[in-house]
This record gives sequence, C-alpha cells and structure tokens, in this order.
Amino acid sequence: MQLGMLDHVNIRTAKVEEMTRWYVDMLGMKSGWRPPFPFPGAWLYVGEQPFVHLIGIDEEAEVDPDNLKLEHFAFAAKGLEKFAARLDAAGESYDKRVVPGSGVIQMNVWDPDGNHIHIDFPPGEG
Repeated sequence: MQLGMLDHVNIRTAKVEEMTRWYVDMLGMKSGWRPPFPFPGAWLYVGEQPFVHLIGIDEEAEVDPDNLKLEHFAFAAKGLEKFAARLDAAGESYDKRVVPGSGVIQMNVWDPDGNHIHIDFPPGEG
C-alpha cells in the first residue's frame, strides 16, 4: 500500500450550521453533496473534493484544549493578503507566524468549535 494525499477531516459538532457558514465564509469552501446519511451533517468542498465532513451531534463533549489528541489540521494556500483581509473584516482572531528555516507563512485560525487550523502560504507572500 502507498498512501496518497489526505482525503478529508471529519469533525463532530453540535453547531453544524454555524460551522458550515464559518468554513464557507472564512476559508472559502463550498457546501456540497453529501450522502443521505441518517444523521445531520454537511460536507465542505474545495473544488470537487470534500475536505471537511461535519457530523451533527446533540451536545458538545467537554474538551481540554491543553490535552487534545488532534492538535490541528492544515491546508496549503495562496493569497495571504486577501485571506488576512477576510479575517480582519469578520473580526476573526488569528496568529501569523513564519516557520523557522522554511519561510512558510502560517496563519493559525480557530473555527467556532475551537478546532485549530493553520493555513500555510508560500515564502514571500507576507
């Protein structure tokens, strides 16, 4: 077996609609087709690929942010200036860093459930 690229991330949430809006409005994903599962959810696409699957649950579990098993997931992107402007216009918090030794610009953001996502931009965009 040889692995290819990561297919998608699955997130359980009691805030399916709010989370869907955030991934569409902040990350530019599109809400799209999802199989007719017998539980609520949404699939968020980049192009033709569903990158984020949201699974609706009744209530959020207690989470200790200092002891997470999955600390973050990340995307590579272009267009840092437009992305930062979108976040600023929406009043979203973010942390911008340069990865030592690579020059990659990392924009750290958190969705409405507090999931940490970083968006990596090529050196020279910042």
